[in-house]
Amino acid sequence: MLSKARKELPEIVFQKERFEIPNIKGHLEGAKTVLSNFTQIADAFNRQPEHMLKYVLRELATPGSFRGGAVIMGTRIPASRINEKIRKYAEEFVLCSECGKPDTKLLRDRDLQQLQCMACGAKHPVKG
Repeated sequence: MLSKARKELPEIVFQKERFEIPNIKGHLEGAKTVLSNFTQIADAFNRQPEHMLKYVLRELATPGSFRGGAVIMGTRIPASRINEKIRKYAEEFVLCSECGKPDTKLLRDRDLQQLQCMACGAKHPVKG
């Protein structure tokens, strides 16, 4: 009876990776890079766009800011480098180090920032 029920389940139930990191969309405008879906990626991560932008700008060593729902970076940067930094952000601030799930929250406890997994309950400190 159990094997029959297992056969009737959809294939997606058996996939381990249910979370995909979205790719950045944008274009070059002169000597600047304009990212149009940055806030949507932050929403997918369930993080503040300002926190994610601060991290990405620091990692890329470039100036930038929000302007009208888009992110304007002060230099020309290939999308592959930006996607690499967003992936690194997800590994450090979104994905649980214990179970690998994205169901996490960033908590501030005095001077320490922690990542708490809502799926498995694990907590570990992260760089602020």
